Amino acid sequence: MSTPFGTTTLVQGPESLLAERAVQGLIKRALDERSDASINRLSAAQLDRGSLLEATSGSLFTTSAVVVIEQLAELPLDLADDVVGLAQQASDDLVLILVHEGGAKGKALLDRLRKAAVEVVEAPSVKAWELPQFVVAEVRKRGGRIDRETAEALVGAVGSDLRSVAAAVAQLLADTEQPVITTADVHRYFAGRAEVSGFAIADHCLDGNREAALGSLRWALETGVAPVLLTSAVASGLRSLGKYLGVRDERLRDVELARRIGVPPWKLKDLSRQSRGWSAPGVARAIQHAAAADAAVKGASGDPDYALESLVLSVIDCRSRGRQASVQTRR
Repeated sequence: MSTPFGTTTLVQGPESLLAERAVQGLIKRALDERSDASINRLSAAQLDRGSLLEATSGSLFTTSAVVVIEQLAELPLDLADDVVGLAQQASDDLVLILVHEGGAKGKALLDRLRKAAVEVVEAPSVKAWELPQFVVAEVRKRGGRIDRETAEALVGAVGSDLRSVAAAVAQLLADTEQPVITTADVHRYFAGRAEVSGFAIADHCLDGNREAALGSLRWALETGVAPVLLTSAVASGLRSLGKYLGVRDERLRDVELARRIGVPPWKLKDLSRQSRGWSAPGVARAIQHAAAADAAVKGASGDPDYALESLVLSVIDCRSRGRQASVQTRR
């Protein structure tokens, strides 16, 4: 592997876990080669010409430096030429790492860096349907094994936050005697968490299970789940259901259908089951209730618990009306 010194790397993309892993990998390579190298992590927004020069010039104790400039989109415009100049003619004693979180801001600087032929490492967001595949790869990278069904169960229990998923994999592999993660392991470690997640409450609402939805909601609030996460999960479930109702008759393969909706393929079975009690107008009304509840828990109401309970009851009521309208249409 070639030396990282004398190079500039642009780490670009919104997924912070992947970006941080790329940065840590470069720092490790640099320290493996030169253990005395100084490590400087800087925020682009707080940089000026003096601090940039000081960080990239080594120190009294070592001439080797690893400089990580984070939040590159916030770099002051008058420093763009300095950063591009460093990228074009990086010192043999410097490892320069530039981190851009994605988005349009700072695009002109990114274009100039690419023209300077810097190495680019992408950190793209991981789509919902890609999460089980990420789990399989993460387990394999750590020396373990997991099948696709168990990976899907883990995602269903933990949720779609990539850091939480990666942490769950690490915990399971550390605590199991064999390097194989089974569905039983997932249920044993994360069943309690799944029961109080917003996604479980959303599923109960879409299923029309009033008792389970209210019970899970109260337990979630007692255990400290943030109200805004609950409204977000219900709204997300409703949007997925609405998209499913709109495209389910297009005769698409499961993989393509899942991509159109924005869910993992295993979620299609749940949506198919839930859709039997819903109509498109019912989903639209329920989404309006979710938007109102979201505003309420963010400050529009003095009683977020009441707003959430009203949301659960309103969504289930929309489902009941949708089912009645569907029956009348068939008659």
